[in-house]
Order: sequence, then C-alpha cells, then structure tokens
Amino acid sequence: MLKRRGFMLMVISLLLALGAAWVARGWMAARLKGAPRQAQMAVVVAATDIPFGAKVDNRYLGLLALPAGTPIAPHFADPKQVVGLVALQEIQPGEILLQRQFAKHPTGSMLSTVLKPGMRAISVPVNEVVGVAGFLLPGNYVDVVEARMVGSGAVTQTVLQDLQVLAVDQTDSHEKDQPIVVHAVTLEVTPQQADLLVKAMTEGRIQLTLRGANASLTPPVKKTPKHRAPVRVVRVLARKPRPAAIVIIRGTKIQRALPTMARGRAAS
Repeated sequence: MLKRRGFMLMVISLLLALGAAWVARGWMAARLKGAPRQAQMAVVVAATDIPFGAKVDNRYLGLLALPAGTPIAPHFADPKQVVGLVALQEIQPGEILLQRQFAKHPTGSMLSTVLKPGMRAISVPVNEVVGVAGFLLPGNYVDVVEARMVGSGAVTQTVLQDLQVLAVDQTDSHEKDQPIVVHAVTLEVTPQQADLLVKAMTEGRIQLTLRGANASLTPPVKKTPKHRAPVRVVRVLARKPRPAAIVIIRGTKIQRALPTMARGRAAS
C-alpha cells in the first residue's frame, strides 16, 4: 500500500513538472513573439592578418553582425567590395575594414598603389655592406649617409633621414622577417629627397643605416649660453703729477715757489 502511494506521488509530481514546463514555454514563446526584433547590419572584418601592400582576396575576409545604426567610419558591407583592393596598412584579425585602409589597384605596378600622395619610389644599388647585411626588409626605415673624397681625406654626412623601405629587389612583401641579400632597395622619398639622393650617389658613395623601431627624429636640444651683460669700458685719464714746490728760506721768512719750468707750463 505504501509503495503504491509513493509511486502515485511520483507520477503526480512528474505530471506537475511537465505542466509547469509547458506553461513556461508557452509564456516565453508569447513574450518573444510579441517583442520587436532588433535590426542588424553586416560589416566586413579581417579573418586573418592582412599585410601592408597585399592584394585582398576572399581568404582575408569575414563578416560580423552588429546592431543597425552602430556608428562606424565608412566601411564595407559586402566582401565583394574589398576583393581586389590593396591594403595601405597592416590590419589585424577581427579588425573592421574601413574604406580609407584600401586603394584600388590601377594598371601597372602594385607599388604605385601604396605610395603616399606626393611621394616617389626610387631604387638604389646595394650590396651586403650597404644593405646592412641583408637585414633591410620592406617596412623598415633607414638613413642615407654619403661619403666622398675631398682633397686627401674623406668626408661623410647624413643627407637623408627616416626613409621607408618599400621593396628589396623585386619583393615588396612585409611578411618576411629573415635576412635577404639583395642588389637593390626601393625607398619612398619626396621629389626633393630624390634629387639629394641622386646627387649623393653621383658625388660619392652612399651607405644605408637601419633605424630602430622606436627611433625618434627629435633633434637634440642645444644648450644656449647664458646671456651676459655687455662689458662697459671705462677710460681713465691719468693725471699728471704736480711738480714739487721749492721752499725758499730768507731769514725768518719762508716762501714756496714753483720751479721755473713748471711756472712756464702754467703760464702757457
């Protein structure tokens, strides 16, 4: 009898639990059905690293859903809008792709696409020494040192600073990090810097020096000497010594008189 009553209680509890679950499910479904669905928009993101200067294809791209109206700079909503463009900077995975980060690939070399407005690309011949033993790679920054003979001695000077390496030989990939011994390095310069570089190569020899990643172009502060007040020159005129007087004693009278020469000067 007790076992039968216990079994009946278990069945009733199970039925009540199922009923409660069914009621809760219906209530949740009614709430979700009545609630307005938030609109979303799709944005194109980087699925992997996109190197500087890389021509984008589908393997670099992914989609991300965001609430509609999310404030974002001009971006891409469809991967087809990005395929074929050239990256103007390195982009990290998961980063939203913005229109200012890419440029169209015109007819001709892809190198012309990554040049900044007003800049030029110029190649200089190098060897293992001039090219820093092959450690110059696309994306590095260098200074240009000129050496030339003047008379019987050599004169050196840094003619250009902070030039970006666009390519080494015919390689413009930024993904490599191993030394490459090359014969030419392509630098990004202004037209004025191009003139100075060609002049330096014509007058003597050039050497490229690799800049550190955190190198600063801030010139050293020169210590100016403290201001000194002008020195006043005072001209002192020496006074002529007075001639000694002659004492004449006549009896009890004492008389002082100037020498004859001094008397003559005084008279004059």
